[in-house]
Amino acid sequence: MTITVRRATPRDAAAYARLMSHPSVFGNLMQLPMPNEELWHARLSESTAPGKPDLLLSAELDGEVVGSSGLHPAGPQLRRRHVMFLGISVAPSAQRRGVGSALMAAMCDYADNWAGVLRLELNVYVDNEPAIALYRKFGFEIEGTNRAFAMRDGAYVDSHAMARLHPNPPSLPGQRP
Repeated sequence: MTITVRRATPRDAAAYARLMSHPSVFGNLMQLPMPNEELWHARLSESTAPGKPDLLLSAELDGEVVGSSGLHPAGPQLRRRHVMFLGISVAPSAQRRGVGSALMAAMCDYADNWAGVLRLELNVYVDNEPAIALYRKFGFEIEGTNRAFAMRDGAYVDSHAMARLHPNPPSLPGQRP
């Protein structure tokens, strides 16, 4: 079993459409049912265009795309440049096999060591205990609960707002961290 994490490309559109079509995947994300390859090709093309601040990663398990993750600016506000929003998905067949941890490690490394990100944010449904455990493993903490956050399968569901601050923020040359 070999897990490979790499940058996503528009060529991953078919794999993303398959991944996001699984009810237990889109049901735990802010995705809608029945995505298609064209939709994902457009999203991946836009998000991976030169000059875009987003980072999209694909995880392959023995050559098959079984996970995705992304870092996205929290918004256009100048005063929130230090914040990025994180999203992740893993195919049910690849869960509890290290794929989520590999994606999270890559996201945190990029944010901490290359992108100057001080704060990572995410939302997770309160009943998604495996995801909450994964996020806690990487230093995320629950900061609040959003009641009736989203519609899922005909019912409103709550979500936790979770965040992680850079564990060792950079210092200036000549200063001690």
